[in-house]
Amino acid sequence: MSLKPDVIVVGGGASGLMAAGRAAEQGCRVLLLEKMGRVGVKLSLTGKGRCNLTNGGDLPTFISSFRHNGKFLYNVFSRFFNDDLISFFASRGLSVIEERGRRIFPASNRAQDVVRVLRLYAQSQGAILQIHSPVREILAGDGRVTGVHTDSGRFEAPKVILATGGASYPQTGSSGDGFRMAEKLGHTIQRIRPALVPLEVEEPFVRELPGLGLKNVKVTLLADGRKAGEEFGEMLFTHFGLSGPIILTLSGLVVDRLGSAHVDLSIDFKPALSREQVESRLIREFQEHHQKRIVSILDHLLPRRLVPIFIQRAGISSQVKGNEVSAAARKRLLHLLKDWRLTVKGPRPLEEAIITAGGVSVQEVHPVTLESRITRGLHFCGEILDVDGKTGGYNLQAAFSTGWVAGEASARR
Repeated sequence: MSLKPDVIVVGGGASGLMAAGRAAEQGCRVLLLEKMGRVGVKLSLTGKGRCNLTNGGDLPTFISSFRHNGKFLYNVFSRFFNDDLISFFASRGLSVIEERGRRIFPASNRAQDVVRVLRLYAQSQGAILQIHSPVREILAGDGRVTGVHTDSGRFEAPKVILATGGASYPQTGSSGDGFRMAEKLGHTIQRIRPALVPLEVEEPFVRELPGLGLKNVKVTLLADGRKAGEEFGEMLFTHFGLSGPIILTLSGLVVDRLGSAHVDLSIDFKPALSREQVESRLIREFQEHHQKRIVSILDHLLPRRLVPIFIQRAGISSQVKGNEVSAAARKRLLHLLKDWRLTVKGPRPLEEAIITAGGVSVQEVHPVTLESRITRGLHFCGEILDVDGKTGGYNLQAAFSTGWVAGEASARR
């Protein structure tokens, strides 16, 4: 770079690209340093390659969708929110579509298009994007940032934006480097742990169900038998346990309680019906199909692959006919339909988590400028901050919003 940068952005993900573009748009000389061979590696994989950009919910919905420190985001969302993001992409030729749950995706269904728009935005404003440039240390003196140290030497700048992401999906470059750099400067790092992560369960029969999805079910999280969370929607069985939207959303609560409590998940297969209504349905099914085997009858109530396991857990022979089901057996079936328990063994590794919980304490970051309260000239944006939301586009919006605000604030002299 021929000219000394005014702002150095460390990390070329969603928040880093937005920050670089916004700082450059304000007239700053911006250098973005990315450790990988291209920018936006993790972003290009989000939403199974489709990229759930944001959510159409209002501000209170967003704030309540963050388990940790949602209120910290009030200011950044008030300055750059979902409608601003949609307009940002639309003005650059990328329209969006809204799907169930108010989740918003690019109309092209290509995360790569999102990366392309962000890259071109930063470059068109004059930011220089330098790949294969891992930053090893943030340099500071007398309580102020002075630059960064990389494998290829030292770069000086009065402002540095740390946008290194979390510690999940390390193959994409999010390996926790930023946490170590921030901690070295005196920042408190709240415990790093997986969030939006699939869960492993104790019951061996789940290995017979990989790929089976359930819709319109309610899952309740129980810690030592007490309700600690609840979600309604879709879930998925895997070869190791459970995944899908409602499991991912509950996973953060699960991780926080494991180790200090026994954790179960209770599945209600018929949440729209009371126990009395489900029992009436069972009685009617057994009466109407009294000569059919129970296997065939339960096909009307459950996915076929679940039926043999259900019958086994209820202690009923698969040869029993409808008119042979005892009242006690019917009660056991009723209980399983409304409260099917699975014991959580633990989360999948952090490397498999969609996002990272924990990070730089927001108590040490100014909510208006996202500047460090410890080191002047150092700003934070994206997943490095200790904020984590549920699935549905909330976390990416936080990345874009914090990137926009950090970029804008860093441009102030």
